[in-house]
Amino acid sequence: MDQPYKSRVDAILPVRIWGLDNDSRPFIQLARAKNISSVGAVVQGLAPQIKPGEIVDVQYEGNKAQFRVIWTGRAGTQRQGEIGIEKLPMEPCIWDANVLQCMQFVGNG
Repeated sequence: MDQPYKSRVDAILPVRIWGLDNDSRPFIQLARAKNISSVGAVVQGLAPQIKPGEIVDVQYEGNKAQFRVIWTGRAGTQRQGEIGIEKLPMEPCIWDANVLQCMQFVGNG
């Protein structure tokens, strides 16, 4: 199994996200990143519908990076308003917490 996906930390971090929605209209919105890793996160609280494959910008505090949308929650389900994002290869990790240190601190329990 791929190591970055094993190193996830549950968190609720306020983020600003912007890009293009399903109708190619620009949007900018405040949301929450949860279940973060050094390469991605789940973002919740989004009103615009976004297609998988779209590139979005995400800002957390003073840090920002571009991410690819990997999946989107289906309307009418518990995942509505959520997207899974993965950092583009040359982009920095924007979370100020060291994800691996958090995993060691939390442990398996």
